[in-house]
Amino acid sequence: MPAPLLEARGVVKSYVTPQGRLQILKGVDLSLGPGETLALMGESGSGKSTLLNLAAGLDAADAGEIRLCGARLGELGEAERARLRRENTGLVFQRFNLIASLTVAQNLSFQARLCGRLDAAWQAELTERLGLARLAARYPEALSGGQQQRVAIGRALAAQPKLILADEPTGNLDEASGDEALALMLDLVAASGAALLMVTHSARLAGRLARRARLEHGVMAPA
Repeated sequence: MPAPLLEARGVVKSYVTPQGRLQILKGVDLSLGPGETLALMGESGSGKSTLLNLAAGLDAADAGEIRLCGARLGELGEAERARLRRENTGLVFQRFNLIASLTVAQNLSFQARLCGRLDAAWQAELTERLGLARLAARYPEALSGGQQQRVAIGRALAAQPKLILADEPTGNLDEASGDEALALMLDLVAASGAALLMVTHSARLAGRLARRARLEHGVMAPA
């Protein structure tokens, strides 16, 4: 069996609030291997986005261990985590976080250029399959929400990362547009050979992925 791309063992995370310390994750275990797709479900406040941020190295766990591509994130400094994230992961958020001063084509290539892995042929394929060829010279403000989502998906995939982390990636879209965006993302993820961890509230969308897991009260429960 290939080694997991992402592994969480006994992960604990809490935050200080005006009402005191709030424990979000209470010992979470998770494993995701190459080519796997996993939907992470749960109610608002259950810790889904917190776990995704920890997996990306955007935040640090209080206890337990997270490994990304074999590296223990807790043993790395901020700069090392950023490098590991840049070289191995693609991030898709509910808020698209496109760069307003860059065109569609420049936004698509941004992550790939950062890590020195811009592949012109793959970029052209992404642009075509995402239906963005005629929009390549436009800026984000001139795009619809669905078009911006396609750019965000393409940007995450452009560097052909090993792992895609997606937080409610269709949350700002209507049902039809969301279904179409997810279908495209799954198709492109499969084409690139990446693994996908997707946070979603929707059982219907979760059913499109190969595996499902649920966070309840900070721990994993049967999906």
